Amino acid sequence: MEQEQSGGTGTGHREVQLRRTAHGEFDVENVRGGRIHIGTGEGADFTPVELLLAAIAGCSAVDVDFITGKRAEPERFEVLSEGVKVRDERGNHLDDIAVTFTVTFPEGEAGDRAREMLPKSIQMSHDRLCTVSRTVLLGTPIAMRAVD
Repeated sequence: MEQEQSGGTGTGHREVQLRRTAHGEFDVENVRGGRIHIGTGEGADFTPVELLLAAIAGCSAVDVDFITGKRAEPERFEVLSEGVKVRDERGNHLDDIAVTFTVTFPEGEAGDRAREMLPKSIQMSHDRLCTVSRTVLLGTPIAMRAVD
């Protein structure tokens, strides 16, 4: 049974399709027609590891913005997502992943409410809301297979 395609914040099936464009380069397309180009890091294109860091930061940023933005519009909203790629007995992976939010709100009562909610919203995203970081933290199995 085919699952219904879903986007946004709801539950349901998600997928992206990669198509090779050159050696080590791929176009990625989602079901809504969005497209990005990825590569090996030899050029300006994002690498898959950078996209993972972006996905972690982006997912939490959406959560935090949604929660704090109900209280006040931020004057500055930047997120740094970083980690160290290592190779050890477990294979290649990222270690020491950290996501740092730099967010400022205007002076006043609404800004005060948003500032008060900022650390709580970051924690909520980490603990239960962000699908990307929760998937990494839970260590969800990934099935890989070849078909003709």
